[in-house]
Amino acid sequence: MGRRSPLRRPALIAAGLAAIVVAGAAVVWVSSPDPSDIQARVKALTQARGIPLLGESDVPPLLADAVIATEDERFYSHHGIDSIGLGRAILYDVTNLCLCQGGSTITAQLAKDVYLGGSDGGYNKVKDMALALKIERVLTKRQILADYLSEITTGYGHYGVTQAACVYFRAPLGSLTLAQYALLAGVTQAPSVYDPTVNPDAARQRRSQVLAQMVSDHYITAAQADQANTEAVVAQGPGC
Repeated sequence: MGRRSPLRRPALIAAGLAAIVVAGAAVVWVSSPDPSDIQARVKALTQARGIPLLGESDVPPLLADAVIATEDERFYSHHGIDSIGLGRAILYDVTNLCLCQGGSTITAQLAKDVYLGGSDGGYNKVKDMALALKIERVLTKRQILADYLSEITTGYGHYGVTQAACVYFRAPLGSLTLAQYALLAGVTQAPSVYDPTVNPDAARQRRSQVLAQMVSDHYITAAQADQANTEAVVAQGPGC
């Protein structure tokens, strides 16, 4: 009787684990909702909150650049899951013994808000990723971004960037400055912390971080960022 290879047992274990992962992924995929109704859901959500639903062409390019640079720099190249960002987040959390970084994409955040009641903890995190992959198959990138910016929390009791533009700057969304778009992009990550009407110093610091990231990603120049950093964090414009 021949001697067993020392690599055979680990190989069998690895194959077994892979089969379990594949089977689990299949179950999650089948059991997660069909996102073909996502536009109807987002519309209902915005109507219930009394805020506008943005179309693909309604998102100002500078705002799109600021949000993508800040929240999901590979937004245009991934298919719902950013494997690089997710791997980096997992490594950071393991190293620091915390659940500090989620690695969520803009698509996954939209899925979480629309289908999972705003929670992506535990099993919902897995469903969130499956939903993100599905949503990317039915919506364009521009529509995903528009839907996300339509419904995202932007401060205490404020939802959507259109409402935030009126509250913080008394101006229509399409007429804001670079500094104001950067502030909107920054406030969405932690609205209770960065709401400029509540904590202007934190909002200013966050805006500066967004502008720095936009420079790093070559959306704007350092000179543009320096100029934007001189603006007040809230302003009284002509009205919405």
